[in-house]
Amino acid sequence: MVKQSAKKRTTRRKGSEKFGQKRLDVRNAMIKDIPGIANLVRRVYEDMPAYTHGEIRGQINNFKEGCFVALLDDEVVGYCATMQVAEALAFQDHDWDEITGNGYGSRHDPTGDWLYGYEMCVDPKVRGVRIGRRLYEERRALAEENDLTGIVFAGRMPNYRRLRRKVEGPKDYLEKVVEGKLHDPVLRFQLANGFEPERIIEGYLPEDNASMANAVMMVWRNPYVERDQPVKKRIPRGVEAVRVATCQLQARQVADYDEFMRHVTYFVDVASDYEADFIVFPELFTLMLLSFEEKELSPVEAIERLSEYTPRLRDDISEMAMRYNINIIAGSHPTRMDDGDIHNVAYVCLRDGSVHAQEKIHPTPNERYWWNIKGGDKVEVIQTDCGPIGVQICYDSEFPELSRRLADEGARIIFVPFCTDSRQGYLRVRYCGQARAIENQCFVVLSGNVGNLPNVGNMDIQYAQSCILTPCDFPFARDGIAAESTENVETLTISDVNLADLQWARAEGTVRNLADRRFDLYRIEWDEDGKHPGKPRPRREPLGPTGPGGG
Repeated sequence: MVKQSAKKRTTRRKGSEKFGQKRLDVRNAMIKDIPGIANLVRRVYEDMPAYTHGEIRGQINNFKEGCFVALLDDEVVGYCATMQVAEALAFQDHDWDEITGNGYGSRHDPTGDWLYGYEMCVDPKVRGVRIGRRLYEERRALAEENDLTGIVFAGRMPNYRRLRRKVEGPKDYLEKVVEGKLHDPVLRFQLANGFEPERIIEGYLPEDNASMANAVMMVWRNPYVERDQPVKKRIPRGVEAVRVATCQLQARQVADYDEFMRHVTYFVDVASDYEADFIVFPELFTLMLLSFEEKELSPVEAIERLSEYTPRLRDDISEMAMRYNINIIAGSHPTRMDDGDIHNVAYVCLRDGSVHAQEKIHPTPNERYWWNIKGGDKVEVIQTDCGPIGVQICYDSEFPELSRRLADEGARIIFVPFCTDSRQGYLRVRYCGQARAIENQCFVVLSGNVGNLPNVGNMDIQYAQSCILTPCDFPFARDGIAAESTENVETLTISDVNLADLQWARAEGTVRNLADRRFDLYRIEWDEDGKHPGKPRPRREPLGPTGPGGG
């Protein structure tokens, strides 16, 4: 029950304040703040692992309204991250990894009635402007605006290790801090901001040596809301429509580069006429550029020749994306990297003029053997004007860890350019794409090549049925297929997808794959620097000739 007579405080700070010549701004965190937030966290927690950019990206994408930054002279000097959770989850025994979805904030539940704080840090060099208090005020105001029952978090107790011989345990330490007999800067600050200690959580953050992994569950109850029992909020069935086009492109002989680009432009133009937000082309669609060579090139010669087109191709497609006002996922193209290796790269050219690259992480046996293509070492979401997306090139879609990483970072659409020479190879990509849509509760868009190119390796025969796949639940298409093309026919397949349905499914669906993961049992750890690639794989000769082999 909400007290009708209560007047809510208006504590949200929408503007800026000046202190002398300095400018202070407290606002919601944005993707552009990620480097500054990462640097701040490293400064504040010198003795603990820092966030990766992907984790911060996930925190913001999963609940932007709950992430705040404080900027002083345009430098990030404060950051806090929160999410909504159900009361049962917030107050049960848990640790930091489990409650935060391994740091990504992916357990945000828009139906949850409590605001859970899992990060708060302030630059220790900034004094006198009450950064921490301002961030706490933002949290309280958010809870009040959303009629949440309150705020809960597990607070550090950084003086515990130093003073542990003066107490009988973490509970006694907490009692003495509350009574004023011992001093703990973090707990005293939280108590001064109206939070009440609930209990000790042991083993909350093993990396927190100063607190000896202990934390104090701190609670603030919204004075403007009274609950007789926990209330589950409902997600409105809104509309957040995005129009997606997948191009099933036929391999054909072309006279030169310009003729190839005319074919690409034709489909971009058509998709733009239909006001599509995205168009995706197939993997290795640029192999057509080998069709006008005077003689058939060896695999090594072919890759070298194709890589020469990279700068021109990237610039032309970027200009095309702006001219036709559409985001283009440009299939994939072999590219020579700075270290001399050839990678299979998807260039994502957005209509704002920015260009992003997603390398194929897992080259197929044929790619490794015939072309000596090496795998990339990073997968991350790409921010677009329609929200965060992910790209997985063909074989990568058959490794569920990659899609889960993209989903944790906030991706709601995953594009899969593919190149397969047989129905069996195609179905491996198709079935895995459908699985990724279900287990990550997202849309998956497949785009493949059809036709053949004599005298061009990897283009002997092609098999494809491009499609737009959905989770399998009530708001979506009956068979989990929003749209699909006819097999082995050049065409453009277009469909509207409603991103708001994903939010509903993740919070209130028949199954909730993302939320129901057992974070207490398993997790995926990434080598963010790519320093441990493992043993090199032997270059075994594939069974087939030079076909892609279905990945």
